[in-house]
Amino acid sequence: MHDAIEIINLTKNFGNTIAVNHVNLNIKEGEFVTLLGPSGCGKTTLLRMIANFEHPDKGTIKIFGKIANNIPPEKRDISMVFQNYALFPNMNIEKNIAFPMMIAKKDKKEIEQKVKELLELIKMEGLEKRKISEISGGQKQRVALARALARDPKVLLLDEPLAALDAKVRLELRVEIKKIQQKVGATTVYVTHDQEEALSISDRIVVMNKGVIQQVGSPTEIYNHPANLFVAHFVGIMNSIDGHISENGKDIYLLEKTFSYPKDVDSSIKGKDIVIGIRPEKSILSNYETALPDEICFPAKIMVVNFLGPIVRVETEIKEKTSFIVDLNQEEFYTLDLQKSKFIKFNVNDLILLKREDTVQ
Repeated sequence: MHDAIEIINLTKNFGNTIAVNHVNLNIKEGEFVTLLGPSGCGKTTLLRMIANFEHPDKGTIKIFGKIANNIPPEKRDISMVFQNYALFPNMNIEKNIAFPMMIAKKDKKEIEQKVKELLELIKMEGLEKRKISEISGGQKQRVALARALARDPKVLLLDEPLAALDAKVRLELRVEIKKIQQKVGATTVYVTHDQEEALSISDRIVVMNKGVIQQVGSPTEIYNHPANLFVAHFVGIMNSIDGHISENGKDIYLLEKTFSYPKDVDSSIKGKDIVIGIRPEKSILSNYETALPDEICFPAKIMVVNFLGPIVRVETEIKEKTSFIVDLNQEEFYTLDLQKSKFIKFNVNDLILLKREDTVQ
């Protein structure tokens, strides 16, 4: 698979603010890559530079091997979908979708056939004469997506396209976007601040903070093996406990207890104070102190119980007033005796060892 997009040492400043700071990234042809991070992290600026709506101060953008820094947006073989739809209110659905092909002076029959195919793709057949004002937000975003695909772009850019929609529609539409992308095969770069959205639809995720890429990886890599504290806490929920790893990397000191650590440890953290992370779903809340040989166990006090449908999220407090969250399924929760003593247990193999530094620069 060849590189569709190559970003080399890209930098963009707005006054004294560094929006994108020496970013390097390669995106393969046909990949679905998500730029993920909080507001102001540089993800939308990076996307807009790929589209040439913003110009880099330094660095190079290559699209299918060609330097694209000075190629205007309309000649980059790129289409973009915006959060606010950017549809023409004076045109119906059919004309909105057809507009890019009309500008390109395509044959009338070819346009009609393409519009029909796209309406089927976005599951809006029979609605082509509807006015934009007569359709829902989710339908508007489907039309915006169809219009972007009308040009058969090699690269599709989406800037937080679901942010303005309600939760149920977002969930439905993100699945549809992934299915559509797989059908058309366009290289796709998607911007969001929603971690669940990124995890569910991406081939790879690029986590950004303060204009810097913190980690690039598959959803499972990002979630299970975060590169640093920022990624660990931004993507999902992470329990963090201060600890220490021995010089030989074989023992962990955690809340005044010592445990053998069965995995190889990066040399950069041996003999160091570290942060020990554990995901809520990797933890057990029990009425019994008895633990397996590879389990760590601490007394716990239940502070808050949150019912979240398929799971029950229990906020507890363990030794030294350390907050610790456990996610249980309903059966696990309702088998607990809330009047008895509680114990938190987690397997030493599920621990994530992180440097104390906040980010990787």
